[in-house]
Amino acid sequence: MLKRILSVCIFLIIIAIGYMQKDVLLHLINEGGTFSVFISMIFVAICVFFPIIPFTVLAGIIGAVFGVVHGIMISLAGAMIGTMSFFFLMRYSFRDFAQEKLMKYPKASVFDQFMERNSFIAILTCRLLPVIPAQIFNMVCGVSRVKWMTFFIASMIGKIPNIFVLTYAGASFTSNKFFSLGMYGLYLFVIFSIAFVIFYRKTLKN
Repeated sequence: MLKRILSVCIFLIIIAIGYMQKDVLLHLINEGGTFSVFISMIFVAICVFFPIIPFTVLAGIIGAVFGVVHGIMISLAGAMIGTMSFFFLMRYSFRDFAQEKLMKYPKASVFDQFMERNSFIAILTCRLLPVIPAQIFNMVCGVSRVKWMTFFIASMIGKIPNIFVLTYAGASFTSNKFFSLGMYGLYLFVIFSIAFVIFYRKTLKN
């Protein structure tokens, strides 16, 4: 119980810092420099817990300030710091509680077993096709029996395309707004088209 209370407090503190210091953090990011790199990673990590500002906007700002290559590295590092922190908070604070509840629902237990057997592909697919809110997905994986290293590697690989597109679009926004918006629009169209095809094929099978 103590671990759960501490975890909830940590969540609330992180979200509160992000909300109250949002403008300050954005200002520091826009200034550029070494300190801004650290602030950028921290802000991205905070937004993993709760989207204080849309990641689309934040990754674009970071790309515009630091350029494509450094922007990708900064956003990816921050995203993974936040993702793994979220994962471990769930695993070591709520895992026993969640698994105890899952035992009451056979279908939920089947899903947990499926995640354990096909964890890498399942996680990679959900990262490449981000139709499930990241916070919910991180929570489900945290309380499942997925190995943390599998979660880390699959998540990192799966996040790269999204971060690349957002960062590149952000870096290009000042010089060519139509190109940036078109690039991101095309990316969304491809993602949701693939997700629709997968869902439609599963519907036909059922």
